[in-house]
Amino acid sequence: MNSTANYTVDKNKIRRAISSGLPLMLTTYKLPHEMEMYMNAVLATFLEEIGKPQLKEYMTYCLSELVGNAKKANTKRIYFKEKNLDVHNRRDYMEGMKTFKQDTLDNIKHYLDEQEKTGLYIRLILQKRNDKVRIEVRNNSALSYFEYVRIHDKLSRAQQYKSIDQALKQLLDDSEGAGLGLVIMILMLKKLGFSEESYQVKSECGETISRLVLPLNTEEHQSISLISSEFVNLIEDLPQFPENIVEINKLLDNPDSKMSDIAEKISNDVSMTADLLRLVNSATFARSARCRSIGDAVKFVGIRGVKNMLYSIGSIKNLSKDGEKETERKKKLWTHAYKAAFYSYNIARNILSDDRECIEDSYVCALLHDMGKIIFETAHPDLIEKLKKILAHKGISADLFEKLIAGVDHAEIGALIAEKWNFPEQIIGVIRYHHEPGEAPEEIKNLCSVVYIADMIIHYQNGDITFEDVDFDVLSRLHLTDEKDFIKLSNAIKEAFDKNSKIS
Repeated sequence: MNSTANYTVDKNKIRRAISSGLPLMLTTYKLPHEMEMYMNAVLATFLEEIGKPQLKEYMTYCLSELVGNAKKANTKRIYFKEKNLDVHNRRDYMEGMKTFKQDTLDNIKHYLDEQEKTGLYIRLILQKRNDKVRIEVRNNSALSYFEYVRIHDKLSRAQQYKSIDQALKQLLDDSEGAGLGLVIMILMLKKLGFSEESYQVKSECGETISRLVLPLNTEEHQSISLISSEFVNLIEDLPQFPENIVEINKLLDNPDSKMSDIAEKISNDVSMTADLLRLVNSATFARSARCRSIGDAVKFVGIRGVKNMLYSIGSIKNLSKDGEKETERKKKLWTHAYKAAFYSYNIARNILSDDRECIEDSYVCALLHDMGKIIFETAHPDLIEKLKKILAHKGISADLFEKLIAGVDHAEIGALIAEKWNFPEQIIGVIRYHHEPGEAPEEIKNLCSVVYIADMIIHYQNGDITFEDVDFDVLSRLHLTDEKDFIKLSNAIKEAFDKNSKIS
């Protein structure tokens, strides 16, 4: 979403973002009044869609405070530069702040024009994931030490006041005009029942990040977790993971197993041999020479690679039942899964060439990242009705259940199924954290980041998101913070996929 004088909100886009856990992002350089109104309209719709319209008035105030401070910080960088003052030097900072407010107000158009020319932006991010809402404002003017101290001084002072009236009487700030607003925001959050920890401010990678993380109704989160668990427990007809693959994986896990024994065991199963060779020789892995035997395949992809491919093959067989009429939605889910697997493997191979395990695991993890969605699509209608009755008996609303079917918390359901099938920890972890790589354990952060970026590139190519919607921290981890690099990667990988799809 870009700056626009027309602030008619695309409700469908907001709903899609909420159901899939994707962030909504808006970027502006000058923050004109029309853009502020548009941001407020998007925020109001977002809160309505997550069932929290009562927060609208409070969060609109918080948003105004955060974007206003970001705008001032960017203006300050232009002002200090023109005055030949260093915002990071204490003497210069004190000197500049004496005249900053009046000088910039008298000539604000000039300073806003310069901000746009210099590329100083203000970015709003809204996201709902599980039981939390993130309202974040970023601007690419890193906090100076003095600004950081100033903010934390206001946060400390906010703890001393019992009410907004008390703060208004005791706290006046004429130098920047931002201090009182921040204190009021903190007191407002406390009034709503949120702790001061709900507000975070930090500076990293050249950006100042002001973030509100608001825990939602814990009852709702517990209900969604209960639905997920009940659903997994109810799937009586969910087949066990294929026994022949389980046996081969035991051999692969045994350090005393010989490569020849493993190859022979696989070769004895004609169907599995054909599936494995087809996968090894697929365009994804760009083999210069075809593998004609299981021995060749093991040599090419290694023990870990064979194991991952067997998990891929077993999952596809289990989730694509013979004789079952495939729905249009399920076809789309599998098409997305195969594309994500191709993208992930090639992104890992080209960007994280030093991380061998990430490369080896990227294909299977991406192929199965939306397993929770596929499980729901595979579930028999009778099962869904049975689950509805159980949940109604437990007092869980039908609306909440419909949200879950639409995709909310599909990552957790997929992870629970993967645990039931005794998948390796890295596959379970990626299924669980593929929307939130930053929350993943450190040992699989690269892997989650690769699958996340592959998923985002597909959404970007489909026109569902813009570059600004992609998590900046994940982009940084993969050295893709320049939009031109992101677009170049997107175009190259799509071209490779399209080309190889025609060949295969």
